[in-house]
Amino acid sequence: MDTKLHFIASDTEDAQDALRGLIDHYGQYDIDECDIIVPLGGDGFLLECLHKHHVHKKAFYGVNKGSEGFLLNQSLSERLSERIPRSHAITLRALTMKVVTTNGETHEAYAFNEVALFRQTRQTAHIKVTIDGIERLEELVADGVMIATPAGSTAYNLSAHGPIIPLNSPLLALTPISPFRPRRWNGALLPENAKVEFDVIDTKKRPTSVSADFTEIRNIKHVHVCQCDDVKVKLLFDPDHALEERIMREQFIV
Repeated sequence: MDTKLHFIASDTEDAQDALRGLIDHYGQYDIDECDIIVPLGGDGFLLECLHKHHVHKKAFYGVNKGSEGFLLNQSLSERLSERIPRSHAITLRALTMKVVTTNGETHEAYAFNEVALFRQTRQTAHIKVTIDGIERLEELVADGVMIATPAGSTAYNLSAHGPIIPLNSPLLALTPISPFRPRRWNGALLPENAKVEFDVIDTKKRPTSVSADFTEIRNIKHVHVCQCDDVKVKLLFDPDHALEERIMREQFIV
């Protein structure tokens, strides 16, 4: 195989064993010289690799050596030299989060999965939601609210009863976390270019935090979220439509 590979593995014994075997067979190219980065681990490890290595502008072919592995190829039963040339690519675009805290500090972070607001105390969060400059919810009373990418729709978004979005869909999921008011609001699907703003109401009584994948910021006042076209990654998947089937299957689990 002429494709130059760079292997990265999580700390588990299974992943480390696979790493040694693959390097012995295919060699190990420097990350700046490779064509494809091959993470060996679970979904969380893949997400770490995307954050750390997206700047190299390489494609990622993830191999599941974790528990769920929803965004990973499932086995090494066939040779990588046969599978990678037949794989198909899906582009994931990150969300960019800009935050203003209650003391006036500003922060910025990226998320490939989701941006999520959470209450910090026993008090529910009260949050105003604005989309593309139009106020859509004057006051959401809930444990929190998140906006998820298609990749993140099968993660925390799914556990909060949000919709599953196929990876190539130009949509984002806006999902409440344990909502109390409005009583019947279950969230919304938004176009991928939507600009979403969250304003925390009564920040002293109801302190709220926000996270963008691995980055958490506490005592927030205002959050602006939109898609970032400058931060994107290419994921490679086996051509047997296993990912599409998993997405379809998840929607019928009862």
